[in-house]
Amino acid sequence: MIWYTALVLGVAAERLAELVVARRNTRWSLARGGTEAGSGHYPAMVVLHTALLAGCLAEVHLADRPFLPLLGWTMVATVVAAQALRWWCITALGPRWNTRVIVVPGLPLVTGGPYRWLRHPNYAAVAAEGIALPLVHGAWVTALLFTALNALLMATRVRCEDEALARLAVAEARA
Repeated sequence: MIWYTALVLGVAAERLAELVVARRNTRWSLARGGTEAGSGHYPAMVVLHTALLAGCLAEVHLADRPFLPLLGWTMVATVVAAQALRWWCITALGPRWNTRVIVVPGLPLVTGGPYRWLRHPNYAAVAAEGIALPLVHGAWVTALLFTALNALLMATRVRCEDEALARLAVAEARA
């Protein structure tokens, strides 16, 4: 279980690195007239993502979940792929990537990188990680709870993001 704990802590460290990037990008966006939308659901997202990490460790240690090699190694590969996709999104969006929904006037919609194929690839990475990270070590309750709650949250988040982008497009068309 030591290596699994190290994996979860590694993902937590990666999330902290994301927050550093997001704060820098928030300053960049706001300095260019960016506006935030949907800030009301952001605290719930922070709690849910923190609970995922805590739930992974708690369930594995308290419920004595076993490591099943075929499932476990497949899920490790999925976690790595999700991290790669997330950082590809961060790279493709550059300073526009954020953990918050902030739109900056005058910037075209990003259509390169993974956005060439998916409208919201970062959310696909989050969904994959939310299933895979717990299942690396058999934490199926955490995987199910996170997936269900994340689906509800992402429905709100995607709607919020799409509406913010649509409002910006309408405002720019009128200008």
